[in-house]
Formats: sequence, structure tokens, C-alpha cells
Amino acid sequence: MASPKETGLSEIALRFFKGKNFGHLSTIMSDGSPQSTPVWLDHEDGKYILINTAEGRIKPRNVVRDSRVAVSVIDQSDPYQMVAIRGRVIETITGQNADDHIDSLAKKYLGLDEYPYRKPGERRIILRIKPEHEARNP
Repeated sequence: MASPKETGLSEIALRFFKGKNFGHLSTIMSDGSPQSTPVWLDHEDGKYILINTAEGRIKPRNVVRDSRVAVSVIDQSDPYQMVAIRGRVIETITGQNADDHIDSLAKKYLGLDEYPYRKPGERRIILRIKPEHEARNP
């Protein structure tokens, strides 16, 4: 176990985030129950986790009320390798930065220059997460 409060993500965790690995973002519903969604992953300077979503979805609604989240990631080439990170959403980013970010994730995960699943009028949001606790195996 590691506490990344001062340094951000470990080198091992960064390997997971740099690859095409999918993650699961868990947020907290208003009744206290967990909500989990598969997500594409990114990081900022190895210190913050970035998750892109859209307005109106449950994830951004939940983090407005309770900023605590968990992100788990398995290595797609070896599903017995994993990292789990707990932290808080410290900022939401909208506008052109969020639009550009989803396009960069589409390039990483799909090999496409533009995100192909955008709906008309959709407004993208980046959830910027500060890691507070990291666990991994082995």
C-alpha cells in the first residue's frame, strides 16, 4: 500500500494509465450506495487522474455531492495485475479542454482522431482526481 498524497501516482500505477487499460470509476450515490462505471483513463503529470464524462450523467452528479471516488484498473495483458486508487475529485473542467481531451482518449483507445460517440449538444467534462491512497498487487 502506498499513500500518494504528496507525490501522485506510483510508477507502477502510471504504467497502467499509460496503456490502453480500462478502469472502473466508483462514485457514491445519494443513498450512500456505490455506483461503478467502466472508463477510459488518463493522468496529468503523474499527479492527477483524469476521467472524461458528459453533463447529465450520474458520475458528475454524484461527485458534485460527494467528491470521494475510487478507480480500479487491471492490466489488459495480465488481468491478475491491478491497481486501486482512492481519492477526491478536486476540479471539473469543461469547454474546449474537455472536448480536446475526449478526442485524445479516442486516439489512444480507438486509433481515431475524433470521439465517435458524441451526441448532438453533448457537453464533455473532465473529472480531475487527486489520489489519496493506492493499493496494488503484487
